[in-house]
Formats: sequence, structure tokens, C-alpha cells
Amino acid sequence: MLMILRKIFSVVWIKLNNQSQLFMDLVEKAKQFATTAHKRINHQRKYNNQPYTVHLSSVANIVSTVTDDQEMIAAAWLHDVVEDTPATLYDVEQEFGKDVAELVENLTDISKPGDGNRQVRKLIDRQHIAVASQRAKTIKLADLIDNANDITRNDAKFAELYLQEMNALLEVLDEGDTALYKRAWKTHHKCTQKLKSQQKSETPTDINITSPAAEQNGNHHLFRLFSEAFTAQHLAEPVRSFDASRPCKEVQAMMELHQLDIVCLREQGAIVGYARHEDLIGKSCRENMRLFREGQVISGESPFSDVIHVLTLQQYGFISVLGEIAGVFSRQDINKPVARMWLFGIITFVEMDVMKVITQYFPDDSWQSALTQERLDRAKALQEERNRRGQHCSLLDCIQLSDKGKIIISKEETLALSGMESRRSAKKVVREMESLRNNLAHAQDIVTYDWGQIVRLTQRLEESLNFRA
Repeated sequence: MLMILRKIFSVVWIKLNNQSQLFMDLVEKAKQFATTAHKRINHQRKYNNQPYTVHLSSVANIVSTVTDDQEMIAAAWLHDVVEDTPATLYDVEQEFGKDVAELVENLTDISKPGDGNRQVRKLIDRQHIAVASQRAKTIKLADLIDNANDITRNDAKFAELYLQEMNALLEVLDEGDTALYKRAWKTHHKCTQKLKSQQKSETPTDINITSPAAEQNGNHHLFRLFSEAFTAQHLAEPVRSFDASRPCKEVQAMMELHQLDIVCLREQGAIVGYARHEDLIGKSCRENMRLFREGQVISGESPFSDVIHVLTLQQYGFISVLGEIAGVFSRQDINKPVARMWLFGIITFVEMDVMKVITQYFPDDSWQSALTQERLDRAKALQEERNRRGQHCSLLDCIQLSDKGKIIISKEETLALSGMESRRSAKKVVREMESLRNNLAHAQDIVTYDWGQIVRLTQRLEESLNFRA
């Protein structure tokens, strides 16, 4: 009898040990996945240029103080991977399963630039997390705690707004872990008091730098017209649909015939979901149907910036016309001529705005001191050639985008106008933009090489021009 009990306990111990190892592997795998994804785009903390994984590690550690749920800890490592890197929710699901992917989806903002200004978008995101699971709300509390401390310590101006938004979020996160909920409120109170003490000690100043783009940019209206001229329906492909009851093999055969990666599925004549070619492994398509995620379907009239936002989260997006699913788009569609035209246009508008800043803040060609003699000689040679052809232009018209970036960051005043927190980050932005423009000009695959730049460029333009506010 004793031998039997020993064998039972031995089997149970082995199973528990294997399960524990499996859970540890899940967290380690999530850590490695997130670290690689954020490192690939050189993602750093905004204020101190530390690797972004410092924040992820902090959030995961905070979550681990209140639970040993390994899926939650894994999701804490992954909570920004869809929003900030090329990875999609589908990628997370493939690597970590539906439960972890659902947590990451709960933690990912769903508002789009076209939804309105920051206040409107934050309301949409708050409503999204309000209906999330208790597990997701607990991770969100950890995220708020770490962000509040970091922002208050480094950016008092933005901290005031962030703490207001944090206050509104905490009102819908009360279902999260009780101890962490109390800690989040305590952090909010501490940061608020710290902010107040900082404001009292600061010496008032009359200096108020206002960007020409905000006050006198004559291109503002033109840019708005340009942006609204490109809509999702110009990019999407018509979608094919089948009854959900159709056998998988039949639909797969049709997909292979027409070279389709994805089809929509109908119930009682209406499209209610979709399936990828590799999804169709059962008897009927209904068994493999994927429902549309929140925010995955947008109006055909939505701007391209909304398309980019959807594709940061999802592998596929869909457009609706008159309330019916009519088209599908993916990241590869961003390589189409119409999308490349849009991106090239945005870069052109940025360059025009930079020219206005240089003209205003560097009078009498005083900007020349920011460039090397070699770069100036190249610009002068180009100016001479253009003048010889009767294309009269200024020397400033003949310098490269990277040179214009160097000029902007050469003064603290104009660096502040760029919205960049440091010269290092400003240089990175200029390099990314020039890389994207070169790949656009030479018909390179911009999705493979420049996806991160495309997302950040879209976000910066929406924020700096704020043309829908």
C-alpha cells in the first residue's frame, strides 16, 4: 500500500513540476518575444532612452506581486507589443494562444485618429477597457502605476494631463485586483501632490514658443484636403464570401483557384465573420469562423490614417459600405501606388513645414553654420545647375531632408518646436523619414522595411497638425 501511495505522489509531483515548467516557459517565451519585437524597432523609453523592456519588466513584476497567473504575467510583457511593434493580435494568438491574445487585445487601445481629438479617443479607449476582464484590468492597473511614476518624474507638463486621464481610467478599473487598485490610487495621489509642489516651486515665465505650423501654416488647409482625399475604399480589395455551412475543402479549392488568402462567411445571407485559408481544417467553414474584432471593420470613407491604425493591431481589416462588409485590406496593400502616393505626400508636407520654421528662425541664411562645408558645397552645386536650367531657386531649396533636420535640431528653440524631447530622438525621426522616402522613390517593399516608420509618421502628423480636433 505504501509503495502504491509513493507511486501516486510521484506521478502527481511530476505532473505538477511539468505544469510549472510549462508556465515558466510561457512567461520566458513572452519576455523573449516582447524583447525582440521592441528591440527590432529600437523602441526606447521616452525620457531616458532606456530599452522599452524596462517598462515591460516593471509592469510584469508589479502583476506578479498579486498573482501567479502565468498568462497574466505573459500578457504584461506583451501588453504594448501590438500597439507599438509590427506584431499583430494574430501573431500573439499563434504564439501564445487565444487567452493571452484576448488579454493583449483588452489592453490595446482601439481608437483611431479619425474618431476625433485626444479627448474623444481616450473616451473610446476607456469604454473598451471598462468591459474587459478582471485579469486585463489588473494588468492595466500595473501599467498605470509604472507610467504615472515615470511621467511625473520626467515631464510635469504632460503629467498633468496624464493624471487626469488616469483618474478617469481608475473609475472603470475597480474590478481589478483590490490591492493593486488601492496602490494605483495611492500612486495617483502621490504623483498629483508631487506635481503641485513642483508647480509652486517653478518660477513663472513669459516665454511661449508657438509653432508656425500651429499659428500661420498656410499648408494646414491643403494638408487636410489631401488627407481626406485618400480613403479606405481606395485601398481595399473586394471581398468574396461563402455560406458558413459550406464544406472547408470546397471553399479552400475556390480560394486556391482565385489566389485568396481570406474569405468572409455568411449566415442567413449576411456576412458575420471570416476565415483564412489555413483556418479551414474542419468539416464546415462555420467551425473555423473568426468573428470581427472590435475596431477591425471601418467605414469605406475612413482616412488612410485609420487604415494604418487597424493594421497595427490586426493582420486584416475590413471596410463597410452602407452597413455591409464590402472589402478587405492588409499590410501588403500599403505597397500599392495609391498608398505610396499618400505617404510621399505626407513627407512633402512635413518638409514644407520644416522649411517655414527654418525661414522664420534662421534669417539671412544663418542656418548654413549648422552644416558642414561639404554639404553646403553640394547644395551650391545643385543650385548653380538649376539656375543654369532656368529653375531659379534659393540655396535652402537645394539641401537634403537630412540637412534640414540638422538645422532644426541645432537650436534649442527650434528643437522644441519639433516636439522631440532630445536631439537623439529627433535625429532618429529624420533618418526614418529619409529611409522611407528613399524606399518609396526606389519602389522598395516599404511594409517589410519601413512599417514602424509608417506608423509613427502617421501618428506624428495626426498629433502635430491635429487637423480633426
